[in-house]
Amino acid sequence: MRENLPKNYNPKEFEDRLYGFWNDNGYFTPEIDENKKPYTIMMPPPNVTGSLHMGHALNNTIQDILIRWKRMEGYSALWLPGTDHASISTEAKVVEKIKSEGRSKDELGREGFLKEAWEWTDLYGGTIKNQLKKLGVSCDWTRDRFTLDEMLSNAVEEVFVRLYDKGLIYRGDRIINWCPSCHTAISDAEVDHEDSHGHLWHVNYPIKDLDETITIATTRPETILGDLAVAVHPDDERYTHLVGKTVILPLVGREIPIIADNYVEMEFGTGALKITPSHDPNDFEVGARHGLGQCVVIDEDGFINENGGEFKGLERFKARKAIADKLKEEGYLKEVKDHENAVGHCERCKTVIEPIISKQWFVKMEPLAKPSLEAYYKGEINFVPERFGKVYVHWLENIKDWCISRQLWWGHRLPVYYCDDCGEIIVSREDVTSCSKCNSTKIRQETDTLDTWFSSALWPFSTLGWPEETEDMKYFFPTDVLVTGYDIIFFWVIRMIFSSLEQIGELPFKDVFLTGLVRDSEGRKMSKSLGNGIDPLEIIDEYGADALRFTLITGNTPGNDMRFYIERVEANRNFANKLWNATRFVLMNLDENMEKATLEGMDLQIEDKWILTRLNTVIGEIKDNMDKYEIGLAGQRIYDFIWEDYCDWYIEMVKSRLYGDDKLSAETAKNVLVVVLKETLKILHPFMPFITEEIWQHLPGSSEALIIESWPKSNKDLIFQKEKEDIEFIKTAIKGIRNARAEMNIIPSRKSKLIFVLEDHSLKSVIDDSKVKFMALAGAEEVIYEDNKKNLGEDNISVVLDGCEIYLPLSDLIDFEKEIERLQKEKSKLEDEIKRVKSKLSNEGFVSKAPEKIVAEEKEKQTKYSQMLENVLERLESLKK
Repeated sequence: MRENLPKNYNPKEFEDRLYGFWNDNGYFTPEIDENKKPYTIMMPPPNVTGSLHMGHALNNTIQDILIRWKRMEGYSALWLPGTDHASISTEAKVVEKIKSEGRSKDELGREGFLKEAWEWTDLYGGTIKNQLKKLGVSCDWTRDRFTLDEMLSNAVEEVFVRLYDKGLIYRGDRIINWCPSCHTAISDAEVDHEDSHGHLWHVNYPIKDLDETITIATTRPETILGDLAVAVHPDDERYTHLVGKTVILPLVGREIPIIADNYVEMEFGTGALKITPSHDPNDFEVGARHGLGQCVVIDEDGFINENGGEFKGLERFKARKAIADKLKEEGYLKEVKDHENAVGHCERCKTVIEPIISKQWFVKMEPLAKPSLEAYYKGEINFVPERFGKVYVHWLENIKDWCISRQLWWGHRLPVYYCDDCGEIIVSREDVTSCSKCNSTKIRQETDTLDTWFSSALWPFSTLGWPEETEDMKYFFPTDVLVTGYDIIFFWVIRMIFSSLEQIGELPFKDVFLTGLVRDSEGRKMSKSLGNGIDPLEIIDEYGADALRFTLITGNTPGNDMRFYIERVEANRNFANKLWNATRFVLMNLDENMEKATLEGMDLQIEDKWILTRLNTVIGEIKDNMDKYEIGLAGQRIYDFIWEDYCDWYIEMVKSRLYGDDKLSAETAKNVLVVVLKETLKILHPFMPFITEEIWQHLPGSSEALIIESWPKSNKDLIFQKEKEDIEFIKTAIKGIRNARAEMNIIPSRKSKLIFVLEDHSLKSVIDDSKVKFMALAGAEEVIYEDNKKNLGEDNISVVLDGCEIYLPLSDLIDFEKEIERLQKEKSKLEDEIKRVKSKLSNEGFVSKAPEKIVAEEKEKQTKYSQMLENVLERLESLKK
């Protein structure tokens, strides 16, 4: 005996079970099959110590939809998962842990600290993976990767050595983002810019040998100590006579030149800039052009150093106040204005970052950027949406050398060795014990580690075993699509592209699908500080993973932020419930001996041909949407088909056949119900995998698993244009009748004649064939035809359609005397309410003392009751006539 679905839809009862069923049976693990095309997606690796947030949920839902779809299309589909060691994030957490235990990083030493870091990673590293499984991700866990795995570490070392040997990696002094708390250089991606209320200090710099000053404005007076020039625009006539002269640096007394440089904007401020090459990235470039040299005045702890004279030893923000006070005291300060600007903070510890010059390792970017630009201009890489191609181009055209060294211990240690005797720098794949230049054994390895982005830049191929020629690498590379947030297009996407082109000579992927941010219902970014974050796991626990997934991808377009409304999750759970109940209805009406549903030999009725036409049309439309990455549109099409076409119309149309005496007609309806349901489950499966798999297992003739079923193809032989048009006419007529009855407040059980006056007489056969539908779905007791509407009198409700008009006699629907009596009572009731409200609003005591909200509500009631009374009076007048 076939088992029906449980009465209530409860995803908790089957989601975990089904995930285990899929994973245990190896459905997520593709084989290298020369008879199949490969399709590959690399999961953007979340931080190993991270936890699932809505951005992850959106991103991974999209990837899972794509991979499930391609798996069903017959591809050998690999979705490779993994996590990132997240050097600065993990190190910060481990430092915090050992600090709470009364220990320090320095006390532990490098090896002791790394042991702690690995223990931390082993303890917390699997959290986000287990959370992703709750979402239903069908990635290949047998190929799970971690950026510090030996295989990936070998790739990192190989790339470093190759780039160094080509002269593309060098060591030098440049401006970097420095975190005085974490004591490391950090990437632009690790800097959070926060709007800040500050000041703009306008300072007069005296010009040597002239009774003049030149005014500059700065938000950081503490950096005045490191000024090496004042710059003006070469075309600025205000300052032409001063170029080449020198100023006396306030508080310091050092002479510095006035230089001309096109970097200066004449219209901004005073048109004169202080140039501090050691503490500002733009000033560094100006200083390099003019050979100004360097003057570092803030150390790595954020304190003024020995170059700061009397301010030496002051913390940078205390120094700012002290220097501002001294400038005022000595008459250099012209004015101070309030100023709003974005201040960079370390993403991890929230310390204000300090731009300082530091000896670091860099990658020369210009030679790597050029091929990446050429690939885009040739149309070899496709951005979805395409507008982000402009961001890609802008970043590559304005690229700067990449600082890749970090003063951290957790991460990939640079394969660089220094000879203490002769100063030789050796870059090697192997451990170095003696100097290749002087044979000294006084060798020490660089203590810095690589920027996290260096290893993640190799993710599309290091995960497949490169630089070894593995079978996975040969078969699954290049990958097909990268799905990631638009906010890291230049931090990660571009780095993967230039790394792959440089090392392999191929692009790492063809398409880049960029998602937006998931914001709260008010449009705000979700954050801990606002307390507006929504935990995906809590949503899954309450509503099921399918409802969350469907909410995230419908009503959403690539590259655009979306607002998250819990009401939409509830609506999508209702959608799942609708499908569940529809399936229960189908199963309850099937014969116990039905082994497999088929259309062969079935005498298809008009509504059967209509639903099959709609199904095959939708299949074709969804295929087109998916090919264009219009995933939200595809999901909406499936939703509309299931809710409206299948449940609200087809099931209702065939009920009379299921319960009727015509066994052959009932048999056809049952087979069509199951065939359409099974095909529908296939196209819904990538979007809502759990409920579709659970239903699939209960349907007659189902294979072992829906996840490995073939994706449906639109069948032209099952598209019946005439029947489709005929049913659409019937639907329009029934909707019109229902609307007309609703406007008259006619109870559903009240039946009436339907009188058709035809202009298009070809509709008669369609109407005749659908009399049962009008009776079941439009409250008809009889269908009648009239040649002329003049014969009908005036007491009718009319529905105007293309080709005909439908009339419903009021005498069938309304007991005039009872209706007039009812309306008279309604009229009296409304008049009493209006009188009560008017009395309240004319009471000065009420209006002046009651809260504004209450007064406004009473006014709204007055308007509403007046409108209702007007409608009742109109209706009474009409009935009395």
